[in-house]
Amino acid sequence: MRATESNQDYPFAVTNTAAALLDDAGTVVGWTPAAEALLERRSADVCGRPARELLADAASWEAVLAQGVLAQGGHGGTEGWEGRATLRHGSGGELEIGFRVVPLDGGARGGAARCLVLGAPLELVAQWRQDHAFTHELFLQGRVGLAVFDADLRLLRTNTHLLPYTGVPFELKGLRLADFLWAEDARTIDDRLREVLHGGSPLIGFNTTARTLDDPRGGRAVTIQAFRLQEPDGQPMGVATVFTDVTDHERARGRLDLLYRATGALGGSLSVPRTVEDLVAVLAPTFGDCAAVDVAETVLTGGEPPADAPLTLPLIRMAVAGAETDALRTGTAHFPAVPAGPAARECRGELVTGLDDRPAGAGHDGDPEWAGAVPGAHSAMTAPLCARGIRFGRLTLWRTGDAPPLDADDLALLEEIAARAAVAVDNARRYTKERRTAVGLQRSLLPPATAETPALEAASVYLPADADSGVGGDWFDVIPLSSARVALVVGDVAGHGLHATAMMGRLRSAVRAMADLELEPEELLAHVDDMVLQVVAEAESEDAEDGDHGPPLPSGPAGATCLYAVYDPVTGNCVMASAGHPPPALVGPDGTVEYVELSPGPPLGVGGWPFEPVERELPAGSVLALYTDGLIERGEEGDIDQGMEDLAARLLRADVLGRPLRQARHDIVEGLPPGRLRDDVTLLLARTRRVEDGSLATWHLEADPAVVAEARHLVLDQLTAWDLDELAFSTELIVSELVTNAIRHAGGPVRLRLIRADTLTCEVSDSSNTQPRMRRARNSEEGGRGLYIVAQLSHRWGSRYTAGGKTVWSEQSVPLA
Repeated sequence: MRATESNQDYPFAVTNTAAALLDDAGTVVGWTPAAEALLERRSADVCGRPARELLADAASWEAVLAQGVLAQGGHGGTEGWEGRATLRHGSGGELEIGFRVVPLDGGARGGAARCLVLGAPLELVAQWRQDHAFTHELFLQGRVGLAVFDADLRLLRTNTHLLPYTGVPFELKGLRLADFLWAEDARTIDDRLREVLHGGSPLIGFNTTARTLDDPRGGRAVTIQAFRLQEPDGQPMGVATVFTDVTDHERARGRLDLLYRATGALGGSLSVPRTVEDLVAVLAPTFGDCAAVDVAETVLTGGEPPADAPLTLPLIRMAVAGAETDALRTGTAHFPAVPAGPAARECRGELVTGLDDRPAGAGHDGDPEWAGAVPGAHSAMTAPLCARGIRFGRLTLWRTGDAPPLDADDLALLEEIAARAAVAVDNARRYTKERRTAVGLQRSLLPPATAETPALEAASVYLPADADSGVGGDWFDVIPLSSARVALVVGDVAGHGLHATAMMGRLRSAVRAMADLELEPEELLAHVDDMVLQVVAEAESEDAEDGDHGPPLPSGPAGATCLYAVYDPVTGNCVMASAGHPPPALVGPDGTVEYVELSPGPPLGVGGWPFEPVERELPAGSVLALYTDGLIERGEEGDIDQGMEDLAARLLRADVLGRPLRQARHDIVEGLPPGRLRDDVTLLLARTRRVEDGSLATWHLEADPAVVAEARHLVLDQLTAWDLDELAFSTELIVSELVTNAIRHAGGPVRLRLIRADTLTCEVSDSSNTQPRMRRARNSEEGGRGLYIVAQLSHRWGSRYTAGGKTVWSEQSVPLA
C-alpha cells in the first residue's frame, strides 16, 4: 500500500495527524504543520496561547476535560484518554474532531503533566474505529474461516474456526498448511496463494478439497478468496484469505447431479441388461467404489416376480462396475424372505458401516451376505428395485479405501435412484414382453428367408427401422401356385411395432388366400384394397362407440403398398401389378440392370382406382429384385432416384448372377445404418428358372367322348418315357375324369398338358367359365364322383380362370429317384 493511502486510512499517522504540545498550564507550546493544515491556523498565532481558546466555545473547556476524568474511572491519573471537541476553524467556521491526550511526564513537583494532544476529524476517527471493530469481530465469528499468511505463507492470524475439521491444531500461528493438511491439498492451496502474493491479482472463487493428516477419509470442500497485503512502500507483506466451507452445498449439488445423470442413464434403452449397465456406470466410481445390480431371472424374459408370496427370490447379477468387479461377478444372490401383505410392499434400503473394523476373516453375525461381497469395503448399502409393490431386484453400493463412509443421506439417495431404476426396469420388462410377442407374431407370419421352387431360387432380407423392437410393417412372400408357377409379394404397412405387424399379418393372409383362388395380379390387388377399406371402416366404427383414442389402422395414401407378381416357368412370362409400390429391379443374364416400367395404382385403402398389369418375359437366370422404399430412400429429402441408382450398383457388386442369392443378399444391404434406418428395409431376390421342353407334354383333343381312351394312352406313354410308371394308375384315372368332364360340360376343343417338376401336374383346359365343384353323390347315382376321385388321388387340385375359359389341374408328388 502506498504511503498516501496508508496515511489516509490511519487517522493517527504522524504525517496525517494534527498534534499540539501543551504545558502543565494548558498553554500551547508546540503546533505541527498537520495542525496548521487541519485548522488553517499558523503556529505563530497559536503557540503561547491557552488551549481553551481553540475551542469554538471556551466555556466548554471543563466539559472537555471531564471526558478524561470519566475515561479514567472518575479520578485523575497519568493514563492517556480520548475525547471529542468542537474547534474554531481559521476560516471562521467550526470543526468537530476526535482527539487523544498522551501525558508526557508527571509534571513538575507533582503538578499537572505536560501532554501531547493528537487530533483528527471526527468522521475519520469514527471510520477507523468502525474498521477496527469490523476486523475484530470478523476474526471472532465462526461461519467463515479467515487466515492471514506472511510472505513465507506461514499462518500469522486466524479465527478459531478456520478449518473446523478433525486433525486441525487449535493453535495455528507459525504453521504451514502442509503441517496439518495432506501434502497434495496443501500444495494446491499454496500454489494459488503464492500467485496472489507475487502477482497481486486477487483469487476469487477457487474451489478445492482440504483433507487433514489425521482424518484423510473425511475431507471438506472449501472455496477460497485471497488478496495481497502490502507494506506502506508497496512491498508485499502477506496474503489474507477467506475459507468458506461448501461441503454440504457441494454434496447436495453432487447428489442432485448424480440423480439427474442416473435418471438420464435409465432412459437410454428399453433393454433390461443395457438399462442396469448404464446405471452402474454412472454410480461407480462417482457415488461408490463398486456398484452392482441383481435382477430376478423372470424379468429378463418379460415376466414379473410374485407380488405377495413369502419366498426367497433367486437373482441374477446383471451389471457390475468399479474396482472389484471380479469379486462381484461370483456368488449366488438371493433376496431374503419377505412376508406377504403390506410388509412385502415396503421397499426400504439397508446401510452397513464399520466393515473394516471387523477382525480379518471374520464376519459379523448381523451383517447381511451382500455387505461383505467386496474385499476392503468399509461401508455398504443396498436398496430394492421396487415398483407397483413388486420387487424386481436390488441395487447395491460399496465404498473402500479413503472414501468417506456411507451415511443415511447416501442411503436416501440410493433409495430414490433405485425407485426410478425399478420403474425403468419394469418398463423394459413390459417392452421385452411385448417385443417377444411381436417378434414371435412376425416370425410366424413371415415365410422362411430362402426358398427353392422349380420356378425360381429366392432369398430375402428384412431390416427393421426399430432395431430394438425388431418388428415392423414390411412383409414378403413366395407363394407356390398351380402348374409350377409362383407368386412373389412385397408389401409395406406404414408404422412400426405390434400394430403394424398385426396389420401386416392381415394383409399377408388376405393375399395368400386370394392367391389360392388363382386371381390375376390386378384383380387380387383390387380385392385386397376392398379388404383394407373394410378394416379401416370397422376400426373407425369401434373407436366411435367406445371412445378408444388409440392409433388408427393404416389407411389413406400412406397406409400400405404392395407389389404382386406371378411368374410362369413354362412360358417365362411374369405378370405384375403395383399398389403404390416402387418398381422391381431386373438383372438380365447379360449383367444389365433395369427397372420394370409399371403403371402403379394407388396405395391400398384408397379405393375407386383400377390396378393395371404389366407382362414381361424373363429369360432363365434373370434376377428379379423386389424391395420396399426403405432400401432406396436417401437422406432427409428421400432422394428416390439416387437410391435406385445405388441399388442397381449394389446388385452388380454383389454378383447376384454368379453367386447363391442367400449369400449375395447380405452384401446388398451391407453398410446401411443398423439401428436408425428411416424405414424398414425388405429385399426379396428371385433367380428365374425354366421348365425344360423335355419336361412338358401338351395335346389338343377334340370334344368327342371317344378321345378319352386316346388321352389315357397318350399319358401312359409319356409317363413311361419319364420313368414315372408308379404314377400311371392314378394319373390315368385323373386324366380320364378331367377330360370326360371337360367334354361333357364344356364342349369345344380340350387341351391336355403334363408338367414334370417337383410334382407331376396334369392340366385340362376348356372354353367354359363354369368352375367345377366337388359334391357328395348318393348311392343310387351313377355319376358325380369324378372330382372326388381326383381329390383322393391328388396331392392337391383346383381350377383357375384363363383368358379363353378355365383350367382344372391336379398335382401328384413325384417319387424320389
